Amino acid sequence: MRVAALYDVHGMVWALEAVLRDLDADAVVFGGDIVAGPAPRATLELVRSLDNAVCIRGNAERDPQDWLLERLSSDDVEWCKSLPLTAELGGVLYCHATPTDDLPITTIFTPDDAVRANFAGVSGTVVIGHTHHQFDRRVGDVRVVNAGSVGMPYESHVAAYWLEVVDGEPRFRSTEVDVDALASGILASGWPGAEEFVAENVRTAVDRDEAARYFESRR
Repeated sequence: MRVAALYDVHGMVWALEAVLRDLDADAVVFGGDIVAGPAPRATLELVRSLDNAVCIRGNAERDPQDWLLERLSSDDVEWCKSLPLTAELGGVLYCHATPTDDLPITTIFTPDDAVRANFAGVSGTVVIGHTHHQFDRRVGDVRVVNAGSVGMPYESHVAAYWLEVVDGEPRFRSTEVDVDALASGILASGWPGAEEFVAENVRTAVDRDEAARYFESRR
């Protein structure tokens, strides 16, 4: 079984379109924080048009902010809120942050004891997102793999980051994006903070370790 795990799209429909052109999968798991970004309606329409999509809930779906509430229909908002917290495909568990909570932080720097606490009672491979950088951690009986972020990656290079899982084995993937088209789309959206985001996340890349250490400081 070939699964594409696409996490933290954050309404960046232009990056999502690039990834979808790049993959061949039996199922596409959207791992939460799908629409919280500049183009929520177009992103949601694209996601829901896929016959092989499996969607789980992130914190942005659970608690949509005004930008989303003003641009999505009430039915769309309820659909987002009703998504399950986890999905299991081919023996791999998919969740946004942990299987029981969409907020706990796990990074490449999180101490092993904290990883054990976040994933207490879990064994095998768990695919997560939430902290927007790819990593593969083995702690005891659990293997925690972060799929990265399609729309807001913190990877020291501007691209769309995702995970391919083939017969249960994760493989990190990334897809190059048209930076000019991405910047133009974000700026035209009217999204609050668009200019700052383009300057700091599109025209330049966020430093991976710096971002991970920032997340870790908030754990």
